[in-house]
Parts: sequence; structure tokens; C-alpha cells
Amino acid sequence: MITQLNKILESAKNEIQKAGSIHELQQLKSRFLGKKSEIMNFMKKLGNLPREERPAFGKAVNEIKMKISQILDDRDQKIQDQLYEKSKSAESIDFTMPGRKREKGSLHPITKVWQELEDIFISMGFEIAEGPDIEDEFHNFDALNTPPDHPARNLSDTFYIEDDVLLRTQTSTVQIRIMYQHKPPIKIISPGSCYRNESDASHSPMFHQVEALVVDEGINFADLRDVLNVFVKKMFGEKIESRFRPHFFPFTEPSAEIDIICLKCLGKGCNLCKGSGWLELGGAGMVDPNVFDMLGIDSEKYTGYAFGLGIDRIAMLKYRIPDMRLLFENDIRFLKQF
Repeated sequence: MITQLNKILESAKNEIQKAGSIHELQQLKSRFLGKKSEIMNFMKKLGNLPREERPAFGKAVNEIKMKISQILDDRDQKIQDQLYEKSKSAESIDFTMPGRKREKGSLHPITKVWQELEDIFISMGFEIAEGPDIEDEFHNFDALNTPPDHPARNLSDTFYIEDDVLLRTQTSTVQIRIMYQHKPPIKIISPGSCYRNESDASHSPMFHQVEALVVDEGINFADLRDVLNVFVKKMFGEKIESRFRPHFFPFTEPSAEIDIICLKCLGKGCNLCKGSGWLELGGAGMVDPNVFDMLGIDSEKYTGYAFGLGIDRIAMLKYRIPDMRLLFENDIRFLKQF
């Protein structure tokens, strides 16, 4: 029987050394050490031997098992090393190949306009104020002199979170908070995100807006006109003129729409301005005394103006972007232009 065991060991050595994959090794392990292997058959014969021969025979069988197991482990390690070297060779760097171009990032057009806008107003003495995106109806509507039946308060136009809590529809809410917390003089802009339930080529459910507020003694409509004229020329160029058209907003009186001369045709009339020669930019006006009275500011002593401009709108005009949705799609081909 010892002779037979040695033959099994020699056979195992030869077969295992020829194995070229982990899968083949698994099959050989089952063949030489599995439940149906010749080694296991010898173990079953152990009970038929005389008692005095059992220890020596059992020891011999176990030694053969251990040697075969060790041979399997050694071959497994060798195959693993070969696979590793092969993978290293496949992944090695070919220094003769041209290098990969490292793409250079840039600021998003909205970010560029936002930063430029802040720089312009800071240069004119404004401070930057911020407020929460989630607001209550008081700051978003009531304090801005917006009546309960105003269309903007409809569920179809505004994103309500709860009965009295909503995503702000304008950054004018920051003006209310500033006037409530600080005494005049006040001179701030409040850029930020706003939310309204509308979506098309010129509107987005989430958009960016900057509101401005100036409150002090002796502030008048001419001051508002002059500040906006300076802003328009710094943002769009010295050739660009601006004008006011009468309008209505609940929180300003008198109110006006701000237009700029068409950036494409310079007032001659084209498809961009629909032949009018002018492009709408935003809304403005003198702060309604009712707003001051509601916030505890003496409307007999102080006057002020406010205006709101769409940052996305300015970006579209400045960079000739035809569809607002392009600003939010994150298409690399579009963004590479900036």
C-alpha cells in the first residue's frame, strides 16, 4: 500500500506541475484530495487493517495528503504570480505614446455674470446681503404689499412646502429682512436663487435673481435711473443705452420696467428684439410707503428705491444664448464656449 501511495504522490506532482490555470488546479485538488479520491479510498481501508498497523498506515496517508496539498499551494502561488506579471505588462505605460490632454475647466456663464455683477455694485458702494431660500408668506408676499388674491400666490405658480412655507419667488425677501433688522441708511444687493412653477425657453423653475435696495433721506427716482444706467454700461458696454417704461409692482410706487437697447442690432430692429430695438431687463421703482410702515421705517422721513434683475437673463443677453435651458443642461460642448 505504501508503494501505491508513493505512485499517487508522483502522479499528483506531474499533473499539478502541468496545470496552467486556477480552474485546472481546483479540478486536480478534487481528483487527488476529494471525497472520491484514491487517498480517501485508502483512508476507508484503515478500519480493515490489524490494530497494530493502523497508526503507521494512517500517518503515511496523512503525510501524502499534506505533500499533495503543499504542491497544490505552491503551484497556485506560482500561477497567481504569473497572472500578476501578465496584468502588469498589459497595463504598463508606453512612453512612446502621445500624452493625454488635460482638459482645463472654466466658470459657468451664470457664475461669471454673478461675479461681475457683484463687482460692479460693490464698486458703487453696495453691500451684499443673503437670505434663506425657504421663506414664509409674510416675507415673500405680505411685507411686499402683495394682496392675498394676487395670482403669484396661487398653488399653480408657487412651490409651497406647507400652508405658510414656500420656496421664495424673489430675492426681495432679503430686503424685507434687512429693513426689519437694520435702520436706514441701507444700500444692498441680494443675489440668489428663486423658484417659480414655469418652464420654457425663457423661464426655468429655478432661476437666479439680484435685487437691490437703497433707503435713506432724499432718495429719488433720478438716483435709481442713474445707478441702473451706470450698471448697464459697465455690464454691456458704453454704447448700450437704457430706458424706463411705466409699469406696476405691488411693492413699488411709481414702478417701471427697465429696457436696454438691443445688443444685436443696437436699436435698428431685428429678430432678437422682435423689431422693437429694445430688450427687457427687469423691474424697478420707488419703495411703496406701505412697505416702510409695515416694517417700522418712517415713510415721512425716508425714501428708497428697489430693482430686480434676472442673472440668467443678463447671461443670455451678454453671451447671446437663445434658450435658458442650455444654462442648466451641463452640456460640455456648450460650456466649453465660456
